[in-house]
Order: sequence, then structure tokens, then C-alpha cells
Amino acid sequence: MNLLASSNLPFLIALGALALVALFQITGLGDMLEGAGDFDSPDGLEAGGFGEALTSLLGLGRVPLLIWLASLLLTFGSIGLIGQSVIAELLGAPLSAGWATLLAGAAALPLNSLAVRPLGAVMPKDETTAITLDELVRREAEIQIGTARAGSPARAKVIDRHGQAHFVMVEPHDATIALQTGDTVLLVRREGPTFYGVHYESPLLGLTR
Repeated sequence: MNLLASSNLPFLIALGALALVALFQITGLGDMLEGAGDFDSPDGLEAGGFGEALTSLLGLGRVPLLIWLASLLLTFGSIGLIGQSVIAELLGAPLSAGWATLLAGAAALPLNSLAVRPLGAVMPKDETTAITLDELVRREAEIQIGTARAGSPARAKVIDRHGQAHFVMVEPHDATIALQTGDTVLLVRREGPTFYGVHYESPLLGLTR
């Protein structure tokens, strides 16, 4: 079988595109294009619906977009060329480019999804230290500036689970008391930007006395 025959053209183009994707990755252009995989779900394709099922079926989101595309191009090109060679041996001639593209595409999509699953499992995941304000509830805070009274919050410092400091406004949970500068409090609830705290002494402090 002639590798450069017109019946193999779609698969040669796919492998050529694969080489272009590899070039993008080597030169760093891939990082600029990676954002192309970020999109908002249109109406009717909310999480848990058809859109999520489709992306899961195709393997999208398991690996970066360019990695997924490169895997698909390699799978499609390989299936096409090998399939055309086998069909030419069996039937004496390969399929037309159109039929070969349809059949190879139908086979490549599910096979590519299977291929990226183990790849996604071993690739490092992006980690974030971003948190929501509600995650600061039930953490210790120290009143730093001012005296916190009901209706008059004071500035306090609280450390999140990542070790990052946040500065929040705190009022006493018990409206009859005041929280002084230097007091350690336990944040017990939040209303909008204001947290409410109670006097708190860490059990660990008693071990050092």
C-alpha cells in the first residue's frame, strides 16, 4: 500500500497536526493556547447533565487540552493507517478517504478516552490554596486592633489550613461581652463580612505551663 495515497491523506494530516502540537509544547506556545479548553457550560448542559456525561465519555478534563488533542490525533492517525493497510491486504484496495475517516474517527474517540484515563491518573494535578470565607469558621483568631463589641467589630488575624494569614472583622458572639486586643477567640459563625467569636484558650497552652 502506498503510504502517500489519497486514501491515507486524513491520517497523514492528523499526524502532521500532532507534530505541530508537539512543536507548540516545545516552544511554549502550548501554554498560551491551553486556555482554549476553558469554557462555560451553555444552558441545558449544567454539571450532572448531558454536558458532563459527554465530556466524561470523551475523557475531556482528565488531562490538559493539548495533551488530549495530541492523544486523539495519534490514535486517529494510527488507527487509520493500520486499518487501511489491513483492509488493503484483505480486499485488495483500501477504503476511500471519506469512509476511512468516519470509521477511524468512530473508533478513535472511545479508544482515546480509554488511553487518557491512566495518563490523567499519573499526571500532577494543579493545587490551589484559595479558600472560601466560610472555611475560616471554627478557627482561632487573635484580636489585633481595637476592642470588639456588639455592633462594633475589631480587626483580627486568622490562619487558614494552608498557613496563610487572613485579616477579618470580628464581633463577640455574646453581645454582653467585649473582646480586647490580644484576645484569642474561636470564630463560631459568619454573617456577610463579619465573623463572630467566643473567648478561646487552646488546650495545648495548659501543657506548657
